[in-house]
Amino acid sequence: MDLRFSGGRPVLALLGTLSERGSTDVERLRTWADVEDWVQGAGVRIDDLDGDDADLPRVRALREALYRLVTARMAGTAPTEADRGTVNGAAAAALTPQLTDAGEVRWTGGLQGLLGAVARDALDLLASPDLRMLRECADAHCTRLFVDRSRGGRRRWCGMKGCGDRAKAAAYRRRHRSP
Repeated sequence: MDLRFSGGRPVLALLGTLSERGSTDVERLRTWADVEDWVQGAGVRIDDLDGDDADLPRVRALREALYRLVTARMAGTAPTEADRGTVNGAAAAALTPQLTDAGEVRWTGGLQGLLGAVARDALDLLASPDLRMLRECADAHCTRLFVDRSRGGRRRWCGMKGCGDRAKAAAYRRRHRSP
């Protein structure tokens, strides 16, 4: 599976699990194992995540509500009541840290807690200065969002691996095409 974590936040990593939105919709959360891979790659700490393919619709539904919410905010428009309700409902669940007998910290909350952590990360993003630096990848086939922390604030692609490389190679071919 092609999971790329270029967004800089867990919520942006989740939003990137569906690309080419509106054209071919490339789904990267096809099995529960894909969700587990995403959790690991996104750096979300959870020790009691359990689920199966029947839980995929819940994860995808939150992802899509978050995408609509974030892109509406980027466009300066109000989110729908349904998306607000979905995100606010998910945000109410929490991952809970617990100290074990061995003195280690264990994070619990299951799938509900995981979805809550991602929803709260989205709400934190919307309330943070990062919102002004939020961009959508300039690649026509990519709909990943990322926080542009580049010096000039003019980053165009979610990452050089993939989108940026393709764009630069295409520009090179255009420049060196024989007339």
